[in-house]
Amino acid sequence: MKIIEVKENKKKYIELLILADEQEDMIDKYIDKGTMFILYDNGVKSECIITDEGNGVVEIKNIATLPEYQNKGYGKYLIKFIEEKYKHKFNILRVGTGDSILTIPFYKKCGFKESYRIKNFFVDNYNNPIFECGVQLIDMVYLEKTI
Repeated sequence: MKIIEVKENKKKYIELLILADEQEDMIDKYIDKGTMFILYDNGVKSECIITDEGNGVVEIKNIATLPEYQNKGYGKYLIKFIEEKYKHKFNILRVGTGDSILTIPFYKKCGFKESYRIKNFFVDNYNNPIFECGVQLIDMVYLEKTI
C-alpha cells in the first residue's frame, strides 16, 4: 500500500471525487487549491483532498473509497496519513460532511468530535437534493480533532 501526492491532472480521478461530493462544480471550488493524495493498493482504492484553512487548521475537503473497497480500512489509513504528515504544521484536522449515519460514525471512530454546523448547506449550495441511506442531507456538520 502506498500514498502518492497528485500534482497534475487531478480531474483524472473525478469519478472517485464524485463519490464524496456529488456536484462537480463544488469540487471545482477546492480541487486546484487543495493537495490531493491517492492511496494505491494493487490499484487506486481511495483519495482525499485537503486544504490549508489558516489559523493552524487543515481540512479534508473530499475523501472517498471505491464502493467495493469500503470498510476495509483505506479511509482510516488516509486520515492517519494526513495526521502524521501535517501534525507539525497544523493543530486541528477538520472535516465537513452531511448528517449521515454512514459518515458521522466513521469520523467519530477516527477520533473526530462535532464542532459546528452550517444550516441548510446542502439545500442552499447543491442543484439537486442529496440522499444517504434514504435521508436527505440538509446541514453541513463540521467535525474536528487535535493533531
